[in-house]
Amino acid sequence: MLAYPSSIDLSSRTLRFLTGQPAVRRQEIGTRWRRLSAARQSLPALAHLRCGDTYAQLAAGFGIGIATVFRYIREAVEVLSALAPSLAEAMRTIRAKAFVILDGTLLPIDHIAANTPYHSGKHKRHRENVQVPTDDPFGRLLRASPALPGSTHDLTAARRHGIIIEALADAGLKCRADKAYQGAGEPVRVPFRGRRLKRWKRRHNTTHAKIRCVGEQAMATLKDWRLLRKLRCSTNRITDVVKAVLVLHHASA
Repeated sequence: MLAYPSSIDLSSRTLRFLTGQPAVRRQEIGTRWRRLSAARQSLPALAHLRCGDTYAQLAAGFGIGIATVFRYIREAVEVLSALAPSLAEAMRTIRAKAFVILDGTLLPIDHIAANTPYHSGKHKRHRENVQVPTDDPFGRLLRASPALPGSTHDLTAARRHGIIIEALADAGLKCRADKAYQGAGEPVRVPFRGRRLKRWKRRHNTTHAKIRCVGEQAMATLKDWRLLRKLRCSTNRITDVVKAVLVLHHASA
């Protein structure tokens, strides 16, 4: 396989942040020698998460085996996902805010047609459902929930993770969300549904959309990590991958 020099559209600060994590891991497990240094080990992980490069491409570019690339990336994802904030930590962050924006996204996955639970009826493709609370007013992504099969409705996913009933209601926080969360209850405000709405309801929907667009922009920036545009790993690892991307997204901001 041919190899050529390439680039990653991230700052050196992100590389330094990621380099420190495998270095600590090596000290904890007592690693004596590895083919690549901690800094060089971080580059394949960044290229995989940011650019979506495959294991075979990275192995050819760095002159190591595919199995070695897999181990390096898996280790980086594990140490990063452990740094991701929990739901309780995210709630403590937004308690001083006026409200929170809640949105869900469906991440494309590489699955066969027989895997019905992962098939999204909305997109007609196999996907994973991830719920992401967004902080106001700058659209900071606070937390990514564990991934669920793509056939799961957004409201069902939010309730299953305890985002609405337990976290928002108990904290007394107001939440803005789209029509998918209709019927969530008092903490969540959604736009009015229907085509022939009264004028005041149309004004309410316009104001609601202007507030919620911050969350939409934040979700769009998350998709800059091109691995999330087509996940080819096991569904058991998707949650850790999304959390690792979220930690690196905060580190590069």
